[in-house]
Amino acid sequence: MALASGAMVKIVGIDPGLAATGVGVVRGRGLRTAGYSFGCITTSASVALPERLSHIYSRLHRLLSSEAPDLVVIEDVFSLQDYPKSGIGLGQVSGVIMLAASQCGLSCVQVPVREAKQVLTGNGNASKSQLERAVRLRLNQPVAIRPSHAADALGLAIIGLLRWVGHPAHPARQPSTAARRRRPPRKGPGS
Repeated sequence: MALASGAMVKIVGIDPGLAATGVGVVRGRGLRTAGYSFGCITTSASVALPERLSHIYSRLHRLLSSEAPDLVVIEDVFSLQDYPKSGIGLGQVSGVIMLAASQCGLSCVQVPVREAKQVLTGNGNASKSQLERAVRLRLNQPVAIRPSHAADALGLAIIGLLRWVGHPAHPARQPSTAARRRRPPRKGPGS
């Protein structure tokens, strides 16, 4: 089902983390936000890695199935030279996030953290508190958004909302129904 031009969209932003994966849901259109929610999926370091990843996957799969967003935006994994193990862990979490989105039939894009900070604060080197404040102001949230992973996830969802018009699934980027009917059918191999 294609969205009408200017229709509300729902974007889910996800900030990957093994101990805490932030999730933010934003509904709106362009610069206007009609509603939002946020939270965190947490796991304990005392639990084995496969079970922690399974927990994150299961919770996200349920959330994405029930929310049925138009787009999922994930913070792109980065690996600091000083902390390669952290980068590997974030990659594993990102993998289960993308799997959950794919299993739900959802489009998924990644946004680098520096780009997110630049878009939301005007400074690619902004601190976590500056980013949280920018997200809070954009959403007219009167109190601080905690935990910080949830604020980061909301920021990613806002970026998805701002960029929705440029997304390949946006109706303005899709050929009209009449244009789709006029296209000749594709021929398969051996035709």
